[in-house]
This record gives sequence, C-alpha cells and structure tokens, in this order.
Amino acid sequence: MKVLIAGVGNVLRGDDGFGVAVAQRLEAVDLGASVRVIETGIGGIHLVQELFDHADALVVIDAVDRGRPPGTVMVIEPEVADVEAMADLERWDFLADMHYTKPERAFMLAKALGVLPPRFLLVGCQPVDAERVGTGLSEPVEAAVGVAVDEVRRLVADLLTEPTR
Repeated sequence: MKVLIAGVGNVLRGDDGFGVAVAQRLEAVDLGASVRVIETGIGGIHLVQELFDHADALVVIDAVDRGRPPGTVMVIEPEVADVEAMADLERWDFLADMHYTKPERAFMLAKALGVLPPRFLLVGCQPVDAERVGTGLSEPVEAAVGVAVDEVRRLVADLLTEPTR
C-alpha cells in the first residue's frame, strides 16, 4: 500500500501553518518505503498533481476549526463533494479557480479527476487563530504538533496493515 502524507497550510498566517510544521517533523521519521511525506503549503493544485503518482491512502494534516479547545487534534474522514453533482454555473465557478488554495477544493478536483485515494483521512488541529498575520504557532497548537506526529504514525501503521482494497 502506498501512503501519501501531505501537510497543508500557510506558515505566514499563524496557526494555519500547523500542517506544514507536522510534515516537516515527519520528514525526519522513517515511516517506511511505501510512505511519502510532502508539504504543499497553500498550493492545493500541487497536492492534486502529486496524487497522479498513485496513492492507496492519503493523510492530510491541517488546521481545522471545529469549535474544540485550541490544540485539540482530530482524525476526520472528510466528505468530498462531487463536482458532477453541481449546477453548471457552480461547476464553472469551481473549475475557474486553478490555484485551489482551499484544501476542500483540491480534494474535490482530485475526486473529479479520479485520483483521490479510496482511503482519505484528515488529521486536524483546532487553531487559536489561523487568520493572524505572522509566523509561528500559538502555544497550544505548537504543543499539538508532537501529538499529531504520533497520530499520523499510528494511522500509517494501521493503513499499512489493512488489506488492500
């Protein structure tokens, strides 16, 4: 099973850089030959292009506001909207944005192109402030980086032992 781990986010917007920080930490960890770690920043189209190399599973790491206490790490199985189910005008508007800076849009494009892996998980962290202009994570989110690294390692171990679908 090939697993792609992608850290996403904007390191210039405070806690939004969480996914990048986790990916950078994971790059120093031996996760096995069939696991690749990348950091895409806010370039969602880069993530979609990486998926053309084929992956059986995708783990995305990002700051996710779910109204939880700051620093809470969550594992989410995202629902990805189907571009084909959109009205024509809505589909045209969606397809006109080729930067896909919002991860949800990149996931939708990957699904529409048939490259979104069948196993797709999101490791999210509740930010204090993902809109603040400036570098560096808040204290609770910085503390959550190690928790997320451990969670990703656990997920990868589980994924690698799953029977291939």
